Amino acid sequence: MQTYPIALAAFLAGVVSFLSPCVLPLVPGYVSLISGATVDELRTDFDSSRLRAVMLKSLAFILGFTIVFVTLGAAATSVGKIFREYKGLMSQIAGGVIILFGLHLTGILKISALYADKRMHNVGGGKTAWGSFLVGFAFAFGWTPCIGPILATILAIAASQRTVSRGIVLLAIYSMGLAVPFLLTSLGIDRFLAFYGRFRRHLHAVEVASGVLLIVIGALFVTRHFTVLSGYLGFLNRFAL
Repeated sequence: MQTYPIALAAFLAGVVSFLSPCVLPLVPGYVSLISGATVDELRTDFDSSRLRAVMLKSLAFILGFTIVFVTLGAAATSVGKIFREYKGLMSQIAGGVIILFGLHLTGILKISALYADKRMHNVGGGKTAWGSFLVGFAFAFGWTPCIGPILATILAIAASQRTVSRGIVLLAIYSMGLAVPFLLTSLGIDRFLAFYGRFRRHLHAVEVASGVLLIVIGALFVTRHFTVLSGYLGFLNRFAL
């Protein structure tokens, strides 16, 4: 079972991934793609049958990217178990990579590969739930370079877990953090557009803050204090339901 602090961090990482500058501005387009309706059509009132259809396709989209991220979590934990005897060295390497990602997000060090955009525009969506599932699957692969710094941190934590099931649950929680805003957006595009109009001026600040946080987490990995921090925060588990 996941400790409450790590699970909460994974969920918040998913939310931050949604708020990243390379995902948030394109959310309306994705909602339109998976729903089969234009943004203007989504802003108008629609009946319960259309609402159910949008909900079904949104859930299929979420399932698509969740499967990819959960598979990555299982793989990371499996690799972590193989290198368990080199845990100290692997932790320091992971910490170094996370620090590099943090420096990238703050703008101190730009890594061009993380600007790659490999979206799969030819994947059909909107007409069926299966099409929406494929769009979600493509989303996970296409945006992995862009959300890579945050995702890599969660995968590094998953690699440090003792069992594959823990890694799977951790990435499922991360996917939930990414999924909830997507689902809310698909059910209220008007509210999302209003929110985005107010929030977009803060996108860079969110990116820099995320970078600073990753640098701190990376430093904890390098100095082997991450598990110690988790232990100190263990008292929060008593509040977990």
